[in-house]
Amino acid sequence: MQLTGAEIVVECLKEQGVDTVFGYPGGTILNVYDALYKHSSEIRHVLTSHEQGAAHAADGYARATGKVGVCMATSGPGATNLVTGIATAYMDSVPMVAITCNVNLPALGKDSFQEVDIAGVTMPITKHGYIVKDVNILADTIRNAFRIARTGRPGPVLVDITKDVTANTCEYEPVRIDIPGVKSEVSEEDLDRIAEMINSAKRPFIYVGGGAVISGAYREVRELAQLADSPVCDTLMGKGVFDGKDEKYTGMIGMHGTKASNFGVCRCDLLIALGARFSDRVIGDPRSFASEARIIHIDIDAAEIHKNIHADAFLVGDLKSILSELNGKVKQADHSEWLAEIRELKDKYPLSYDESGLSCPYIMQKIYEQTAGNAIITTDVGQHQMWASQYYTYSEPRTFLSSGGLGTMGYGLGACIGAKVGRPDRICINIAGDGCFRMNMQELATASRYDIGIIEVVINNHVLGMVRQWQTLYYGQRYSQTVLTDKVDFCKVAEGLGCEAILVSTKEEVEPAVSRALELAKAGTPVVLNCIIPEDDKVFPMSSPGAPLDKTFDASDL
Repeated sequence: MQLTGAEIVVECLKEQGVDTVFGYPGGTILNVYDALYKHSSEIRHVLTSHEQGAAHAADGYARATGKVGVCMATSGPGATNLVTGIATAYMDSVPMVAITCNVNLPALGKDSFQEVDIAGVTMPITKHGYIVKDVNILADTIRNAFRIARTGRPGPVLVDITKDVTANTCEYEPVRIDIPGVKSEVSEEDLDRIAEMINSAKRPFIYVGGGAVISGAYREVRELAQLADSPVCDTLMGKGVFDGKDEKYTGMIGMHGTKASNFGVCRCDLLIALGARFSDRVIGDPRSFASEARIIHIDIDAAEIHKNIHADAFLVGDLKSILSELNGKVKQADHSEWLAEIRELKDKYPLSYDESGLSCPYIMQKIYEQTAGNAIITTDVGQHQMWASQYYTYSEPRTFLSSGGLGTMGYGLGACIGAKVGRPDRICINIAGDGCFRMNMQELATASRYDIGIIEVVINNHVLGMVRQWQTLYYGQRYSQTVLTDKVDFCKVAEGLGCEAILVSTKEEVEPAVSRALELAKAGTPVVLNCIIPEDDKVFPMSSPGAPLDKTFDASDL
């Protein structure tokens, strides 16, 4: 059948099972939006307040559901406003397809109105990018974009289409899309070698990264931990793969990891890294990281092997597929003495905070209690992000969504909207700092427009908290441009954007405020909790940048 390029875009989205698109229209993409209008009963379009919000919402949708997130924007500034969200998705391996439209083909390269080479701009932060100049290749290009986004190590793909292509017509044939299961081909010899390393270890430690979430390997990871009788730590991106309530769990590793995890990894004789990339925020000083251990690295991306830390043995492929084979070769171990040593570390160095007044850890604990640990938590970036990772217990994957690699302030609100759209059955709560809230707070209007019942918890200390913490510790308390005391009233802002708002300034106000927020959110009303905490609260434990993990310190050490 003969269809226009715009109609082909919509038909291809339907082929891929897309049910939601986040975006913002403009001149060059009008034909696509006209086609979407005609198919609004099949594909829901969520109009965000800013294109960056659309990219973050598509990202949050993808992380919460495991599907490919889709965002759209027009040419020029519309397309460039997607860039930070695309980079965020790229750094955290999130499957996303960003569709933009550009000026007509004859106008390309002539500095036409709102013309930008968005494929060139995003080349370093996408798995692949396309410029479609011929309607006859449009359908296959979109299909390839989705295939690339979701296969291997996932990531964002950009499809930029000239406006005349969206108006031109060609023959379109629908294609049935079958997504094959993933099976990694690894040799028996390599599996046997790694199984023997695990079976012979006396002090194994499992280190879980975001790849375990992406591969859906949480059952296999938990089985390996039981077979190897090993303690388990995770990264910010790996939360929920291993049950945070399990006695073998030691907490997060790295700059703001627990002392039990950091010290334990320093003492282990075998470190098993599962879907992790040995980020600088995890390993500290690479020369001393896990210096007493042999290291096993399993990851889908061969480029990660030996990149930051040398591995004594490695397997490249899908983690779930590999572990399903490897676990059959791992013998049931008994490392009771080693686990007792780790338990002693956990008892000696528990997470703690000043309980005398209102604090983010206290708020997170109360949110955990009232949600029974069943919420999807998104975060922005800073102190509140670390507290949210430390003091809310995650027992299943895809329930903690945060910008780990890029560290994008303003990420959380859009991501929370996307998560709630993708998982309407779940409570979705964003934990934000007041600095982050200022960056994308206009997305509250998106939540209120569509009655998306999210909860925005603003941890308001009137400073850029994490930067201030570094200024306190490393810059002689010179608080250059990190004080946010001004006349902005977040509650009035929230109400002006169509949301409910509750001011929380004491510990006693937390429980009723969270309870009321949950009631409103369940009824489809977005809510903002403006929580006032002291400006000098700090995140501990902490390891200085580039320092060995065994030098991790907390307030008592200072």
